[in-house]
Amino acid sequence: MRAILATALIGAVIFGAPHALNAAPKAKNPEPQQTGMGPAAPAVATQSCPGSDDALGVTRVVEIDTTGGPGFGFQHYKAYDFLNPKEVVLTFDDGPLPTHTRTILAALAAECVKATFFTVGKLAAGYPEVLRQVVKGGHTVGMHTVTHPNLAKMPFEKAKAEIEKSVSIASRAAGVPVAPFFRFPFLKDSPELLKYLGSRNIAVFSTDLDSFDFKRRSPKRLIKNIMSNLGRKDKGILLMHDIQPNTAKALPQLLKELKAKGYKIVHLTPKAPVVTLVEYDKLIEKDVKGLAAGNQRPLSSVVRTISGDQ
Repeated sequence: MRAILATALIGAVIFGAPHALNAAPKAKNPEPQQTGMGPAAPAVATQSCPGSDDALGVTRVVEIDTTGGPGFGFQHYKAYDFLNPKEVVLTFDDGPLPTHTRTILAALAAECVKATFFTVGKLAAGYPEVLRQVVKGGHTVGMHTVTHPNLAKMPFEKAKAEIEKSVSIASRAAGVPVAPFFRFPFLKDSPELLKYLGSRNIAVFSTDLDSFDFKRRSPKRLIKNIMSNLGRKDKGILLMHDIQPNTAKALPQLLKELKAKGYKIVHLTPKAPVVTLVEYDKLIEKDVKGLAAGNQRPLSSVVRTISGDQ
């Protein structure tokens, strides 16, 4: 199984990663050819929270038109100030990882909150069932490369392959078209890559508030740090990681603190799903052998209990 690959990736690449980045999008590229996934858009969150009138919930669902590859997150891209005072967007990088991602999904579900998950391709291929739980929960799935390298230090063609393979793997692993949302590892971009993403109509996300949860802060200190920074900025896109155990532990209380302080959650959705490219769909076949393009029937239609306990 790909669990070994996933575990190695976490230990060697993802944990402990300071961030930094730069500038702007747009350009041209071979005509995209979509395969495997149909044109249907990803699921959109609803604002209702049955059985829990006191839940934090989602106050606003925002649709992003990714034409030209707009950039979001005032730490690096300052063109689109779409959040109102007291509005927060929750984002999680580097997963999926079964234990921590599922704990985070349970905390989000308890408060009827939706988030955006920027998935790493190796982990998505290793744990597709977890990524499908993310989708089933009504969350948005974007891309964060295949192996979490610093793209700004790579030759363009290799960096492009990291991006495009992550698009193909995420779409295949999720079982539905995913969002044309991308976040650079370490938040390090380059003008050439921003231009390429613009040509692919893939939006780029930085952050307004970095939790720095990879520094292994205790849940209590993590919450205090996030709320303190949020108090200064009053709104923003919050960056966390669903591979961090203390983030998973802190999230239930963090959501309660956000509600108590009057913050509101905004869920990001794309106007249209990302389009995979045929050549990269073929290149990822060896990484997703158990997820053949024609094998996308839901579990309930393949396996059904007809006698005994469910």
